[in-house]
Amino acid sequence: MMELTRKGEYAIRGILYLARQERGKVCLVGEIAEAADVPKAFLAKILQDFVKVGLVTSSRGTGGGFVLAKAADRITLREVVEAVEGPILPNRCLVGAGTCERDGTCRVHPVWERVRQEIVAILDGITLAELVRE
Repeated sequence: MMELTRKGEYAIRGILYLARQERGKVCLVGEIAEAADVPKAFLAKILQDFVKVGLVTSSRGTGGGFVLAKAADRITLREVVEAVEGPILPNRCLVGAGTCERDGTCRVHPVWERVRQEIVAILDGITLAELVRE
């Protein structure tokens, strides 16, 4: 069963806090962690994952912290989830060719691919801006 992990849940809470801020406002990890009710050390690692994929930028020193790298209406829920959870895969057979010995003959493989496509489409259709508005 595909399930969002605690890391994924925390990631969404943390980035939604950033999305609620005035564009360009830099936030400290402690501030985000407290507001999102996420352990600070865990959130710091998640924010670094976001920096690696370009969802968030970070700066050190006085006035340093984290800020969205692009407008909240240009960041999808899929990007957030995949930044910390990896690709959306409802079944291990979708990891890649050769992962499953029944790749070419399994009648269920195309069903799993359709499930993946539907989930991806839903998550791609939701932006942080929409979630913050709701």
